[in-house]
Formats: sequence, C-alpha cells, structure tokens
Amino acid sequence: MLFNTPQYLLFLPFVILVYYCLPPKVRYIWLLITSYYFYMQWNPLYVTLLFSCTFLTYLCGRVVEWLKICAERSDTGENTDSEKMRRRQKLCFIICIFLNLGILGFFKYFQFGISILNCLLAVIHVNGISWEHDILLPVGISFYTLQALGYLIDVYRGDIYAEKNFLRYALFVSFFPQLVEGPIERSKNLLVQLRKPQPFSYENLRKGALLVLYGLFLKMVIADRAAILVDTVYQDSGAYPGFYVAAATVFFSIQIYCDFYGYSTIARGSALIMGIHLMDNFNAPYYSESVKEFWRRWHISLSGWFRDYLYIPLGGNRKGKARKKANLLAVFAVSGLWHGASLTYVFWGVLNGIYQGIEDVGEDIRQWTEKYRLKWRQMTGEATREKGPCFSERLFRTTLTFFLVSFAWLFFRAGELDQAVEILGNMLRENNWVILFDGSLYGLGVERNDMNVLVASILLLFVVDYHKYHGKDAADLFLKQGWWFRVSGIMLLLFTILLYGCYGELYDIQQFIYFQF
Repeated sequence: MLFNTPQYLLFLPFVILVYYCLPPKVRYIWLLITSYYFYMQWNPLYVTLLFSCTFLTYLCGRVVEWLKICAERSDTGENTDSEKMRRRQKLCFIICIFLNLGILGFFKYFQFGISILNCLLAVIHVNGISWEHDILLPVGISFYTLQALGYLIDVYRGDIYAEKNFLRYALFVSFFPQLVEGPIERSKNLLVQLRKPQPFSYENLRKGALLVLYGLFLKMVIADRAAILVDTVYQDSGAYPGFYVAAATVFFSIQIYCDFYGYSTIARGSALIMGIHLMDNFNAPYYSESVKEFWRRWHISLSGWFRDYLYIPLGGNRKGKARKKANLLAVFAVSGLWHGASLTYVFWGVLNGIYQGIEDVGEDIRQWTEKYRLKWRQMTGEATREKGPCFSERLFRTTLTFFLVSFAWLFFRAGELDQAVEILGNMLRENNWVILFDGSLYGLGVERNDMNVLVASILLLFVVDYHKYHGKDAADLFLKQGWWFRVSGIMLLLFTILLYGCYGELYDIQQFIYFQF
C-alpha cells in the first residue's frame, strides 16, 4: 500500500478513528494488526521475514539481559560463573546479529555475490556458478532489520532495558508509517512512546494532517514530475548529451530528495495524529555548506545509525587522522552497499567518503593558516576578532556542495557502473549549454506549463527549507497565521496536488525510490 494512493487515504483515517475509540491499554494491539495488514499488501509471504526478525531480536534481547543480570550477581558473590555468563551473553548477541544479517544478505546480496564470484572465477579461467532464479527483495527489509538490530545493540550495551511485552516490541519493529522507508527509529524514542499512548490532541491532528498534505505535494507534484524529465534523459543519454545530462542530474537531486523527504513527512504526519513523534529525517540538506554537513542533514536516522553502531566502534576519530579517514571510507562503502547490491552504490558511497576526507585536509590547512594569521595580527596590533564567512563565501560553499553531491547522484541513478561511465561520457561529450535557455528542456516529456509548475514548486520547497535551516518549523509558523491565511494555503496546496499531481488512469503510480533498498 503506497502513501500516494486512495487506499492509504482511506486506510489512515479508519486506523486513527478506531485507535482513539479503543481503551489506551489495547491501542498498541490495534496498531500491530493494522501494521501487519499494511505490510501484507505487498506480499503476504514476506510477513514471515518480518516476524522472524522481530522474534529473534526480541528473544535475544531478553536472553542477553538475563545473562547480564546473572553476571552482575556473580560479581557480588552469589554466583561463581560471571565470566561464563558474559561469554554466553556475547555469543548469543553475535549469533542473533549474524542470523539477521544473514537473512538480509541472502535476499539482498546473494545474486550480487554470485556475480562477483563468477567474475573472479573467470579471471582464473574457471567456470562460474549458474543461477537462474530471481530473488525478490522484500519491501523495507533493510530498514526494519537495522531498527531491530539497533534495539538489540542498545540492550547489549545496557543503554535500555529489554522490552518484556512481545506484542509491543513487534509494533516497534513494524509500525506502519515508518516500516518500509524509515526513519529508522531508536528504541529510546519510539518504544517509549508506544508504552504510553497519548490522548487525542487537536493540535496534533492539525499539524499531522498538514504534514501529510505537504508530503503528498513533495512526492506527487515535484518528485514524480521531475522523474519524467530524468527518465527521458537517463534512458537514452546518447540522444541527450552534454547539458541535457547535467540538467537531468540536477533534477534527479531534487527528485530523490522530494521522494524520500515526502515519504518521511507523510510518515511523521500519520504518526503525529496518533500522538507519536517520529524523528525528522531531513533538515534542509541542500543548504549545507559542506558534504560533511550535508550528511548530518540527509537521511539523519541512517547516518546516525552508522555513526553510533559502526563508525564509533571502529574507532571513529579517536585513533589518529589516517585511521579516521579509513573509518569514514569503510562506513560510506557499507552505506553504499546498504543502498543497493551493485558496485555503483559502493562507488557512490566511497565518493562521498572521499569528499569528506578532502574537506578534512582543507580544514587542517585553514586552521594552520588561521593560526599564523592570528599571530601576525597580534604582532601588528590588528584587531583579532573573528569574522564569520561573508554571504558570497557561504553561497559559493553551498553551491559547490550541491554540485558535488549531484555529481555523486549521477552514479546512484545510473544503477550500474558501466552505465554510469557511459552517461558521464555523454555529459562531457558536448558543450551545449545554450539548451538551458532556449526552451529545449520543454521537450523532455514535461510541457512548458508543467515545467513552470515544477519550478514554482521547487522554489516553495526551498523557501520552506530556508526557514528549517535556520531552526524554524515552517508548519508551526504556518499554523500560527490567521485563519484566512491557513485556509487559503491549505486549499492552494490541495488544488495543486489535485490539478498537477501525477496520478490517474494514464499515469503509472510511482513507488517511492527507497522502497527498493
């Protein structure tokens, strides 16, 4: 069931209505039932994988906590098997991690692994392995697996207590608004809220409904319309060389942002109406002044997961600058592989890691020069008050960051490395910059009127993100305005979706891009 379908717009109000009619103590059971029903709309058989991940991590969490308690009792003299208990605790934890990663690896990386192995065997002139069966990737498996493993790691570290109610924990793993595309919630946030359901709030209803509407606008008006232009060029880049590819790549940067941000916004709004606050997964990333800042603002839940559960355990930045750069590359390579079973995604991840390594070197040089500049000012009696970067410098940094990130998106969109190289070659083959101004872009599947709507919608997006980048909540600002302004704004947003949204009999409803991950 997709968020941008009439089925979901009927499903959500029904779930919310029944939710508030039930006693608070049993509401989580209703949400669990509806969450499993929601997931079964794709393929009922894959519910077994969701349940297996849930059961394994729940059971292991309980066992790990019990073994930890036994070990602590041993330390006080009640038992003499402290070290044995700790070894069992670690063994149970490792086995559960490998079982869950094994399930994810089989469905997501088995065919990729076979292809890599066959390439290696071909080098030594050995016949490869024949595999003719397709393995369908279960929707959302990458997201709910990381969420469940994050909970297990927190229990193992002692950051939280293991959840005793299996049904409530099952809801934590399968909560339908964020089940298939995140955000990847932490148990300290979502699981705690599920234990204490909130009463109905008119303010939550207003803001949640506004978020759902804005998310649909991002997806149906911007992302799906930009996708038409992007697909036209990328499916035949030889016929659209030079700046056609460059323009399509920039539009893909907007498309993937609005697609993923739109899903996260609908998820947040849907949960908020029920009094559940999901984390904000995006914080105006295209206003970032560095790639490092971009990754603090893009897909925040995934970046935070890899930081806390992979980068820091690898040593983070505590073991020297060389080790820090190696850790960064390793984490971004894994992040790329998480996005897809292809060398292109790995390259995309490593490229973003290289960007950050170069930025670290540049920051070291800046600090070195600034130190000697400060000494010179002290010697000459100049004022030593620090001045922040001027507007032109910040604009340059933001623009450069956007184009660096967009260049990396080219490899992400291509899907295969050889296709990415071909598309990049077609982009560099011809210097036809004039097509950006002579109306040629109107011939890429998006007519002039639709293109004007797309550009105007993107401008609205960047106005909203501008406020967000400066720490203001645009939804709260909007809801504080006069009633006539609120009604006019909501009606304009609604009519824009109805008139210019991509849907209907002649349009193939587009699934969200990150569903494939």
